[in-house]
This record gives sequence, structure tokens and C-alpha cells, in this order.
Amino acid sequence: QVHLAESGGGLVQAGGSLRLSCVASGLTFSRYAMGWFRQAPGKEREKVAAISLSGSTAYYADSVKGRFSISRDNAKNTVYLQMNSLKPEDTAIYYCAAKFGVVAWTGYDYWGQGTQVTVSP
Repeated sequence: QVHLAESGGGLVQAGGSLRLSCVASGLTFSRYAMGWFRQAPGKEREKVAAISLSGSTAYYADSVKGRFSISRDNAKNTVYLQMNSLKPEDTAIYYCAAKFGVVAWTGYDYWGQGTQVTVSP
């Protein structure tokens, strides 16, 4: 009964900011690395950001480096994605995912249903 619930998506103009949240339940949150991925219409799912169990290490796709920031609050079973300087090409459905153990780009065990982010010109 693991459940990941994303929120915070919406419509924003280019240059604006959004903060996505993902609340996890049904798992021992602190034992899972967490990641954010996105998928635009007609494109493959792509990595966005990932964070280690304690939050001490974070990784970013080159396309978002310097603009996005991932963080987690293990006491709240929540991972966040702060998205700044948004561009139209950031438009996608954003998914959070949980991976048992060491952080990586692959091997995620659980996925949320996604939240839509739309960036207008």
C-alpha cells in the first residue's frame, strides 16, 4: 500500500517559479532515495533530480542544473522540487519516485501519478 502523492503543479509564465511536493506513505521513507522525473507529450520520460536517504547528496539533469533544487524532510515523509527560472521546455508531467537504498537514476520501486507543470511563453 505504498502511495506517492505529488502536488504543486500548475500554470506559470516563463521565468516564474513553482514548488512541487511529494508525500510518501506505506514505506520507511528514510530508507529510500527519492527522485523527480518528467515526461512531455511525445517524449520519453527523463530524469530531473535525485536525492540521497539523508538529503546530503543531490543530483540534477544538465537541463535543470542551477535552476531546480531537490530537498527532503524525512520527518514529514516529503520530497520537494523547487523550480526557478522556468522555461516553456520544462512543461511536462512531473513524477516523484522512491528507490530503496543508495541514490541512483535507475531502479526506482514506486512512482506517483504525476502533477502537470505548464510554462507559458
